[in-house]
Amino acid sequence: MTRSYDNAAQANGDALASALFAIDHITNVFYIDRWITVTQDGQADWEELKRKAAEPIRAAPSADAQSAQLVASVVDRIDPSAMTEHDRQRLDQINALLDEQVRPYLQSDGGDLHVLGLEGNTLSVHYQGACGSCPSSLSGTLSGIEYLVHSIDPDIQVVPI
Repeated sequence: MTRSYDNAAQANGDALASALFAIDHITNVFYIDRWITVTQDGQADWEELKRKAAEPIRAAPSADAQSAQLVASVVDRIDPSAMTEHDRQRLDQINALLDEQVRPYLQSDGGDLHVLGLEGNTLSVHYQGACGSCPSSLSGTLSGIEYLVHSIDPDIQVVPI
């Protein structure tokens, strides 16, 4: 997930960005996956600023850990007993298809895909790792997944979360 903030007020609720804005002279924080960009006002020495910024960056949970937390929180809310037998079968088929034809390729590129749930004809998925920041994951890969899933049920819509 991309995060970009122009001031501390915008970063409210984001521990990493808030910690970086607490350092004098930082005017913008942008991060995605394993990349972070910090902009300063031109009044700071970069070497000193890098040392100060390194502490909150090193202390922050990794993108993989944050994705794992998101997946766990959503999966914990999924109640398989609330699904119809037909939906459970469709979900099992979808996961088998993704395991065979999609996940190996995403994993070879440093990413992964988790199915978060199936409600009616909406399949919620979450990209992890490098796939979470790759522009093609939200275009080409998502279209490919939807095409594959349509072999199981042509009415399913795939939604990234």
